[in-house]
Amino acid sequence: MRKDYMFLKSGTDVRGVALEGVEGQNVVLTDEVVYDIVCAFVKWVSKRYDKKCSDLCLAVGNDSRLSADRIRASVIKAFCGCGVRAYNCSLSSTPAMFMTTVHLGCDAAVQITASHHPFNRNGLKFFTKEGSIESEDLTEILQIAQSEDFENLSGGGVVKEYDFMSKYCEILRDKIKSEVAAEDYEHPLKGKKIMVDAGNGAGGFYAEKVLKPLGADVSASQFLEPDGSFPNHIPNPEDKYAMECACRAVRESSADFGVIFDTDVDRAGAVDRNGNEINRNRLIALSAAIALKGEKDGYIVTDSVTSDGLKKFIEENLSAHHYRYKRGYRNVINKAIELEKQGKFCPLAIETSGHAALKENYFLDDGAYLVTKFIIEMASLAKQGKEIEDLILGLEEPKESAEIRIDILCEDFKACGDSVIKSLQSKGESDSAWKLADDSREGIRVSFSEPDKDGWFLLRQSVHDPVLPVNIESNTVGGVNEIAKLLFENLKSFDELDLSVFSDYLK
Repeated sequence: MRKDYMFLKSGTDVRGVALEGVEGQNVVLTDEVVYDIVCAFVKWVSKRYDKKCSDLCLAVGNDSRLSADRIRASVIKAFCGCGVRAYNCSLSSTPAMFMTTVHLGCDAAVQITASHHPFNRNGLKFFTKEGSIESEDLTEILQIAQSEDFENLSGGGVVKEYDFMSKYCEILRDKIKSEVAAEDYEHPLKGKKIMVDAGNGAGGFYAEKVLKPLGADVSASQFLEPDGSFPNHIPNPEDKYAMECACRAVRESSADFGVIFDTDVDRAGAVDRNGNEINRNRLIALSAAIALKGEKDGYIVTDSVTSDGLKKFIEENLSAHHYRYKRGYRNVINKAIELEKQGKFCPLAIETSGHAALKENYFLDDGAYLVTKFIIEMASLAKQGKEIEDLILGLEEPKESAEIRIDILCEDFKACGDSVIKSLQSKGESDSAWKLADDSREGIRVSFSEPDKDGWFLLRQSVHDPVLPVNIESNTVGGVNEIAKLLFENLKSFDELDLSVFSDYLK
């Protein structure tokens, strides 16, 4: 192999530096690299569907990143070189690119995005009719890109400009109109003030092309203009400052509801009418309540770091099953699909990061679709004199939470991580104060019920990095510190760990 592209692999996506300007970070997502990888993707799709390249139809779109136009030009060059028919959808959300396989009959699609990563990075996300490709699929595509020469392709491809986002917005508008079924059918959101924070990513369409035509007052919305330098805040609902900006905008405008998207709109958070964030465990609780529709005995699949209060809410308040699984949105989605195939009703797969995939929507993680479900519920509840936050009354939330990332200093970090987890497992089995979770499917999760702790920790291995992430929650003020101290005492015999991250908890 004369080229090495495997280092660009990030889970199921290609990602890398795409812009000059940051010291020490050289551009690796060059025109040639993009061209080779997209040609390899086309060849892979051709083989997957047993179709000639000339019989394939593909689409490409991008978020608001500054390098998007350059990279899209290379994608289009690859499409033309391979001889496919294609649609250039330009500024688009990531979920919309998958939907081109549903509504335009495309065999596959490429989205140019790096989610919430820094402005100088970009990437490629690939879809087929079955959804986002898997990690092993991307490995195969990169192997093709590395081993083959695409310089002398036959060409003949045709690329057509297509405003698919207008069609996508129409689909969301029609859904709101039909499900709210207001007396003024065309304006079901009349009288509602909804704030949309797009973070200067690709999500500004939601305010202007979905909510406003339905009668909503979107005047409190902010950062709708696409700007890949992200001048106002990181477009990431998990970012504390970004969420504070959204909450403040709702409070200051007395809006009825708030929405915040990440750069490419596959994730979302929300804000209630009092300016309180609906994020992480609250987001999952609300999504679960709506997805289950009162049906009992369903399964909600989440990642591993969800709270004890959420588990109690899903199992007791919603009479459903909470299935904690591995972190990574593809992991939770694939597990939900697996449970469905086993005959279990599983309407929702969701990560605390805001990736939420509903069965009714092809198990596609789509932030705009998720908040559309919220807004439909808000409008429907208003007819009964109720508020959307009423759906999560009874959700017990921790007093404190923290995430600690412990660096592993040795070369064989996987073996070291395994050793740490086994040591903690042995401690849990021998100490009655340590309650090992019976649904821990990633790392080790331990709960404590003493008055000074009353919480839990989850320690797991990072998939790719020499790091042990630790999540801690406590129902007691000061409990996170006490749990962190206890964990430190049980890790200090491991010389391969950098435990300096515990310094703030040991004072």
